[in-house]
Amino acid sequence: MYSSIMTPVDLGHLERLRKSLDVAAGLARQYDAPITYVAVTSPEPGAVAHSPEEFAAKLERFARSEGESQGVKAAAKAMVSHDPRADLDKKLLKAVDEIGADLVVMQSHVPNLADYLWPSNGGSIAAHSRASVFVVR
Repeated sequence: MYSSIMTPVDLGHLERLRKSLDVAAGLARQYDAPITYVAVTSPEPGAVAHSPEEFAAKLERFARSEGESQGVKAAAKAMVSHDPRADLDKKLLKAVDEIGADLVVMQSHVPNLADYLWPSNGGSIAAHSRASVFVVR
């Protein structure tokens, strides 16, 4: 049913993503589909990495480790944005197309008042992506 899964990750908060990582891996095993872990960074030094190259290397190590531990085929796609917070949805939608993902599995949060004014990342991706979107709480 699914042939390519994309899972956005935040390397600075991996501990908060365990549920979505496990769901993505379970679906990848069920459909024998590869997972591409996507993350967006700034060209400026940050808490996770000093450069986009270091960030991409860390994401690649994470994808390899997660793929091995979950028993799935895994790849990494690092994207650079001058304003990752503002551009996150656009970058993730672009990644869906570049990867050819037909399923996006992403972590969300319990909705709050602000979500009625501004859509969550998961809601925005679901509204604008051609792929199916599985939002995990």
